[in-house]
Amino acid sequence: MVGAGWAGLAAAVELADAGCAVTVWDMAPTLGGRARSGIPLEVPGLGVSDLDCGQHILIGAYTDSLRLMKRLGVDLHAALWRSGLQLIDPHGVGLKLPGGHPVMAFLRGLVACGGWPLADRARLLLRMARWQFQGFQCPAGWTVARLCEGLPSRVSSELIDPLCVAALNTPSKTADARVFLRVLADGLFAGPGGSDLLIPRCNLHDLVPGPALNHLQQAGAQVHLGRRVMRIEPMKAPSVQAMVDPGEQTRWLVHTAHAVETVDRLVLATTAGEAARLLQAWDPAWSQTAMAIPFEPIVTTWVQAPGAQLPGPMVRLSGGPAQFAFDLSALGHACSGLFTLVSSDARPWLDQGLPILEQAVREQALNLPGVQRDQVTIVRSIAERRATMACTPQLQRPPARAAAEHGGAWVAGDYVDGPYPSTLEGAVRAGVAAAHHVMNS
Repeated sequence: MVGAGWAGLAAAVELADAGCAVTVWDMAPTLGGRARSGIPLEVPGLGVSDLDCGQHILIGAYTDSLRLMKRLGVDLHAALWRSGLQLIDPHGVGLKLPGGHPVMAFLRGLVACGGWPLADRARLLLRMARWQFQGFQCPAGWTVARLCEGLPSRVSSELIDPLCVAALNTPSKTADARVFLRVLADGLFAGPGGSDLLIPRCNLHDLVPGPALNHLQQAGAQVHLGRRVMRIEPMKAPSVQAMVDPGEQTRWLVHTAHAVETVDRLVLATTAGEAARLLQAWDPAWSQTAMAIPFEPIVTTWVQAPGAQLPGPMVRLSGGPAQFAFDLSALGHACSGLFTLVSSDARPWLDQGLPILEQAVREQALNLPGVQRDQVTIVRSIAERRATMACTPQLQRPPARAAAEHGGAWVAGDYVDGPYPSTLEGAVRAGVAAAHHVMNS
């Protein structure tokens, strides 16, 4: 197993529980990949905190992620703040879905959404009914913006746009409408609780990476952190053919700076670029497809805003680069007055420079209710320039199987071909699928 992000950990746990001998290598000193903890944050008056690399959310429909956490012994009630889907502004105005049957919950939430005129709510309801009647399908090549043409502008800006960015990490003007409808069907209409909003109360390390490490070590797995795999080589390659007995199944050599090890089956759970590098000699077509995937940046900015009061742990924002603000103290973190503002679709802002983006984010924070305007400060920003795959129409994603002529190699990552966008759930599902491929091979 090369890579110990959520995809790699999901695959490793699945294989270890099936009785396979598992070895994991990761170039980073910590587990978790892009969804990791260990970011030191020095807040004036609050000392140094250990936070996540960025703010992540889940929904109730993320069944594979929740199943993995349960398998690892995580107390979901304690670890996750849970409520019906809320897309409200800093004053509490917006859509709030209650519990219960998904269709009835949406209807009740829409009726109670006093911020929109009755005619706007009726048009949205009719459009949702049409999508459901059509089986949540649309023509290939459509963007979410095209799918939602004709909806009132306020409905688009206050519901569709933030929902699209939250679910697909891609703005509606370029996001794949087919994937959006699939997530909408699974989240809003698949079953009770599917649309529930789940926000971690604890660090991401305690949600999956830490428990997964304990689980793997108890199962006898070998986990090597801080070790980059320099190259991989199938045993059928001419340079090592003499080492292979006639008729022996394909095995792989894994080269690190410390040693060369032999594995029966290989799962690459790395970034797309790293997987493309390792597979270039053995599957150039796969590598070319992976390298062509467009990626989008996400910027996470921590803002100290004393006195600010939000109506919930998460609110949507407008008028700047950040789409969402999170109140860390409301999520159980001992840091009163500290907020995380997340800017997806951040490329136009980053092109102007991070200081410009931070100034715009600060202006958004100044508009939070109750804020002491003269005390708002930017504590830190993290810009992940290749944070998430751009989920655009008809995007060609590489398959899970790689180097097929050599045998025994699969790839797990939120960017491989699959039904879900570049999310934690997409990563976990890809990891579980790769493990099943290994066990069935």
